[in-house]
Amino acid sequence: MDSHEILKQTVAKAGVKSVATDMNLSPSLIYKWCEAKGDDLSGADNPLDRLLNLCQVTGNSEPIVWLCEQVNGFFVENFGPDMQDEKEMEVLRMTQCMLKEFSEMLDMVAQSMSNDNGIDKREARDIRAEWEDLKRVAEQFVLGCEMGHFAPRE
Repeated sequence: MDSHEILKQTVAKAGVKSVATDMNLSPSLIYKWCEAKGDDLSGADNPLDRLLNLCQVTGNSEPIVWLCEQVNGFFVENFGPDMQDEKEMEVLRMTQCMLKEFSEMLDMVAQSMSNDNGIDKREARDIRAEWEDLKRVAEQFVLGCEMGHFAPRE
């Protein structure tokens, strides 16, 4: 599905006028976001296209990671076609990565507790960051398993 189609579905639920008012934007801009963009089409670069472009030109998906976290989700990077070549090495590497992330989270908890026998808000934020890293790595591994990337060679 294209970005303008996603926005059209999303905006339709609340209504263009309501969204425009809540976002302090003109209804015409919202309508343009919901239209295809091309040579003879009147659509405009929408926020989804711009965010994607930002990630592509910087080579950094952190804005997407942040956005996912803001809506109580998390980002998991897909496997590329090159990852199937070295299945055994990849399984070991990913397992080691999960253990490393888990260890880092446990270290953060232990460090927090050793300071004052409790966990304050800043420490909780740091623990959350480690947990998010662990979830991403573990989910990527499980997704690879489900997609058959580590299946036995025939």
